[in-house]
Amino acid sequence: MTRGKFNAFCRTLPATTHVIQWGGSHVWKVGGKVFAIASGKHNAPSVTFKVSDIAYEMLKDQPGLRPAPYLASRGMKWIQHFAKPGLPDAALGDYIRQSHSIVSQGLSKKRRLELGLATP
Repeated sequence: MTRGKFNAFCRTLPATTHVIQWGGSHVWKVGGKVFAIASGKHNAPSVTFKVSDIAYEMLKDQPGLRPAPYLASRGMKWIQHFAKPGLPDAALGDYIRQSHSIVSQGLSKKRRLELGLATP
């Protein structure tokens, strides 16, 4: 997934914001909390996303994937897609969508309501 496709995909998810930080990484947030990061090469960036405990165990040792540097070393369940074969774009998009959902669910109910992510 190119950085352009990554940004276009993340832009479609509800209540997101985009910033460039940490040395030029494209960082996507929901409710001020990070759910996806693209860093490195424009045409083949490393993409980092939050996963469930089960997904973490399934993905962490697959070729082209690894526990996300810094985040996973602190006990957080984040995966980095850094090389081929990795995940096809459609599967990567599904994991980014799930990351958005996981992070959204961690927000307070009040904040989710403010962002239109929950019903009263």
